[in-house]
Amino acid sequence: MPVQAGLEPITILSGQSLSASVHLHQQRLFGILMPAGWDAAALTFQASIDNTNFFDVYDDGGNVLTMQAAANRFIVIVSPLAYLGLQRIKVRSGTPSVAVAQTADRVLQLIPQA
Repeated sequence: MPVQAGLEPITILSGQSLSASVHLHQQRLFGILMPAGWDAAALTFQASIDNTNFFDVYDDGGNVLTMQAAANRFIVIVSPLAYLGLQRIKVRSGTPSVAVAQTADRVLQLIPQA
């Protein structure tokens, strides 16, 4: 999938459930473009301020921040403030307790607010 201006690609490698980290450069995350071959799983996130120590992302109610995801879908983040302040993130296929390994490399496009 070609990278377009303003998009930040992130890959979950085959057999893995967690991507490498990506720096959001103080941009608000607006959406995620899902690949056509996505193996069914929700998306959750880890965050870091130093790119070394990563932590699962929870809301202030103690719930894992989760997005329902599916193949070939553009997910609009309705509450982008929930992601404000995240500097570096990793995207997980599945949840912290039930990670889902993808069966091929999956490239997701992280889309910042324009």
